[in-house]
Amino acid sequence: MDHLELQNGDAMPTLGLGTWKSAPGEVGAAVKAAISLGYRHIDCAAIYANEAEIGQALADCFAAGIVTRDQLWITSKLWNDSHAPEHVMPALDKTLADLRLDYLDAYLIHWPVCIAHGLLYPRQPSDLIRLEELPIAATWTGLERCVDAGKCRHIGVSNFSVSKLAGLLDECERKPAINQVELHPYLQQDGLVEFCAANGVHVTGYSPLGSLDRPAALKQDDEPILLRDPGIAEIAARVGATPAQVLLAWGLARGTSVIPKSVNPARLAENLAAVQVALSDDDIQVIAKLDRGRRYVDGEYWASVGGPYTAAGIWS
Repeated sequence: MDHLELQNGDAMPTLGLGTWKSAPGEVGAAVKAAISLGYRHIDCAAIYANEAEIGQALADCFAAGIVTRDQLWITSKLWNDSHAPEHVMPALDKTLADLRLDYLDAYLIHWPVCIAHGLLYPRQPSDLIRLEELPIAATWTGLERCVDAGKCRHIGVSNFSVSKLAGLLDECERKPAINQVELHPYLQQDGLVEFCAANGVHVTGYSPLGSLDRPAALKQDDEPILLRDPGIAEIAARVGATPAQVLLAWGLARGTSVIPKSVNPARLAENLAAVQVALSDDDIQVIAKLDRGRRYVDGEYWASVGGPYTAAGIWS
């Protein structure tokens, strides 16, 4: 497994297991299967509502001697209701308790969106808090305290645009180690990837296969299906790989990490084998032409409630 080296020398495996949409009763078995196959990077989040089951799976793997804690990279994310500095560490403590861990390798701000404390999702416009009232820089001080307390080794962000990341870089003491964003050939985000590379921020791509299994409310009837793209299929046939493996190999070839989700052991093995798929320069050039700026997770929900957020504002 290849790794990305962070500034302090820690190594983050470039291919990990995503756990968004992994249902209770399935996610624990998936984590155990993934670790047994060789996965060493597990991506979690409090809002996924499955961290307790993941924690049991991790404890079982440790007890069985399959892996040790220091051999794993575990990421989780701060939900939108806990952006106030005084709420950050309690949120992390809950995640650590659920995951049965003493520390995280990375803790990320999940969205540049704030909602009232205690809510999972806003119900009305007044449940949304403007970033002018609760700036990301204030939330960041809470994350920095978590590092100081030894509860996470690295901190970062998720769903941050260049402008939002640049604003944070201007104000923070500790530079974000990671920016986790939607990334695949239909949404290549070259400018963001280049900005992060220039500023020493690693990029993790979520939904690298196009998130075909995301909730129906996030789908459109006529949306393009990445896994069925003819250009990807042609490359897959030529290199002797599956379309999913080509998509993952493309993300790895760009110097980013990828976190495909699956609960199927055969698919888990298939995804992991993508690290062995080599794409030529010609393949990369063909894939570069597929970019259409297509977001499968478009952030429109935060705007639909009618509060201070717009999708354009989130991604600007």
